[in-house]
Amino acid sequence: MNQTVDIKELNERIQKESSFVDLLTLEMNKVIVGQKHLVESLLTGLLADGHILLEGVPGLAKTLAINTLATIVDAQFSRIQFTPDLLPADLLGTMIYSQKNESFVVKKGPIFTNFVLADEINRAPAKVQSALLEAMQERQVTLGDQTYKLPEPFLVLATQNPIEQEGTYPLPEAQVDRFMLKVVISYPEKNEEQQIIRHNLAQSFPQASKILKPDDIVRARKVVKDVYMDEKIEKYIVDIVFATRFPENYKLERFKEMISYGASPRASISLAAAAKAYAFIKRRGYVIPEDVRAVCHDVMRHRIGLSYEAEANNLSTEEIISEILNTVEVP
Repeated sequence: MNQTVDIKELNERIQKESSFVDLLTLEMNKVIVGQKHLVESLLTGLLADGHILLEGVPGLAKTLAINTLATIVDAQFSRIQFTPDLLPADLLGTMIYSQKNESFVVKKGPIFTNFVLADEINRAPAKVQSALLEAMQERQVTLGDQTYKLPEPFLVLATQNPIEQEGTYPLPEAQVDRFMLKVVISYPEKNEEQQIIRHNLAQSFPQASKILKPDDIVRARKVVKDVYMDEKIEKYIVDIVFATRFPENYKLERFKEMISYGASPRASISLAAAAKAYAFIKRRGYVIPEDVRAVCHDVMRHRIGLSYEAEANNLSTEEIISEILNTVEVP
């Protein structure tokens, strides 16, 4: 009985705390036409404190969406174009000798910001990827013998182009796993495309207003962690992840030869965190199975390794995840 009261109280509190979500979405929609899933995923990543990998053909407003979000949150934003000749120092910064002080001083790189847009991340060599890895995981950067904390909130939004694979370096599994969500962006609808033309040919391009501060996001993240998740939902998340590792235990024997490796424990953590953030966006104080299902594809699609058999049978991770969601018992 006590818990029911708590949930009711929590629900009211979260409805109050999440009131900015509608405003934020409204501002995003001023600039971004359609792309509802992209906007929702950016919000989920932002509130769940997870990095996002965006995949889509050029011209689908990936950069614009991230830039707009930074404007709304009034956060610092830097865009780094990844190229094959990029060096870790171009990203993190370096030590420069100052003749005036006769000592080395630190010149911080563009990573010292709230939102980092790593554009075409798969174009940079492994050295740069690993430099980004420390920043993503530890939220810190080591220059010389000093370690510097990155600002709060810190979010890496990386884009990769699925078409042109010449001169690209596939991202190492360890790095891909650091991204909470991998969002695949599709083309807009016909009527949306018409609106995009109008927007771009108008006298002035729509601008989003600053409605939040970075501190508001840090505060909201703490509230997101308070969203109630029942033990049954936790078990459901574990079952979904385990079905990628041992499909035969979940009546999915046909996937046994198709999956070369299943999702890591990071997938379970990300699935729970993203589901809580999604419930918060939907202005609810508790997680329901639908929240888990809504974020499952984005959290899992880059965490399942396909075998040669799967590729020969044209089986994608999307189909495997859909099949798992249809088979695993919903609480």
